[in-house]
Amino acid sequence: MRREDVQPLLVQAADRLPEPDLADVAWAAGVQASRRRRRLVVLGVIAFIVGAIVASILIEVGTSGNADITPPPNPPGYVEASGKISGIDFWVAPPPGSERFLDRLETPLGDRLELPDKVRPLAKHTLDSVAAVVLVKQGDRYAPVLLGGDGSWAQADIGLVPVGGESPLSPGAVSPYGRIVAFPQPGELITVNATTAEISHFPLPGGGEFRSVSWVQDEQRVLVSGAGAAYQVVVGEGGDGEQAVIQVSATNDPAEVTAPYRIQTGAVMRYLFNGRWMEDSPLTLPVRSWQGQTMSSNTAAARVFVAEKLPEVPTRVSQPQVLAAISTLRTLPSRLLVLGEPQDNPPTYEGAGDRPFVREAGCCVVLGWYDDSNVLFRVHGWVLAWNLETGRVRRVTEMRVDQVALGPGLRL
Repeated sequence: MRREDVQPLLVQAADRLPEPDLADVAWAAGVQASRRRRRLVVLGVIAFIVGAIVASILIEVGTSGNADITPPPNPPGYVEASGKISGIDFWVAPPPGSERFLDRLETPLGDRLELPDKVRPLAKHTLDSVAAVVLVKQGDRYAPVLLGGDGSWAQADIGLVPVGGESPLSPGAVSPYGRIVAFPQPGELITVNATTAEISHFPLPGGGEFRSVSWVQDEQRVLVSGAGAAYQVVVGEGGDGEQAVIQVSATNDPAEVTAPYRIQTGAVMRYLFNGRWMEDSPLTLPVRSWQGQTMSSNTAAARVFVAEKLPEVPTRVSQPQVLAAISTLRTLPSRLLVLGEPQDNPPTYEGAGDRPFVREAGCCVVLGWYDDSNVLFRVHGWVLAWNLETGRVRRVTEMRVDQVALGPGLRL
């Protein structure tokens, strides 16, 4: 065969072969490439998300290892809880008669709260912030004497009459910013402005005996209450068209009407600024009766109650009493402090506050808060502070006065 005969034979053989469909081949190749690209994109997105999560964990942990993964350690000086009452952790307070041996919380009250020999008139010596208020008996009336945050004393030029045979000093007398003090009087509310020495009178309906006052947080309004009657009184500017006095839902316990919260049997109630209350949270505690006012901080409300029998803390001669600090934030726990009995071998007496008194109903009430961690309360002869973070109880001052109302000027 000649070389020139090969080309015609190849052309003839190719004519008998089927012609390939290049479009189908190209489509199949394109689909396969698209699937590969989609898989690569999905895998890239997953890898990015995983990397972001890992990076955020590393940033949160930082140089402190797994500090945000494991619970934080207890603060210095932490005291282990003694157990639980109604599902709430409780601590047992130092026994009466041992208060002098507790560590001290420094305040303008000093080591001993007693009246000074000389007191300047408030009109000549105004105060920036009130740390404490006491009443001095002058004949058949009481004179308010104010302790400033700087440790100086001043006396307001007014005579207050007793209410129900008792002095008209309520634990909630001092306003939230420490500038004004309020006193219940028959048929009226009286306020003393410590920064200006101004004295104001606010008439109340009915002319009854009002025994308790509690400031609304804006310092413009006061709740004043007696047995079965309570009112909100505007003592500041108030709102447009707001009534100067409105009636508030009350109970037979004048001390129960407090703002912004009140603790009562079965619930913690929130004041709504319009004379009404709303349940903030249910409360189950072995309460026989409540003592004193509810005093609120930014995170909790505190009040003392006389308990039914406490199997967790049996008593021999005392009525079991408990300071309840109920959290108003869902993220923080509530706590209880059981006020203990005298020791069998009490320490040596050094003063009136050192006697190992038996805890009687009414001996102990909440007086306020030093800060969000320390609630202040009165026992016989002493003002004490209980730290909710550590469980420790410290002495604040020995009381050489019958009653005291505390204010924010305590904070040094």
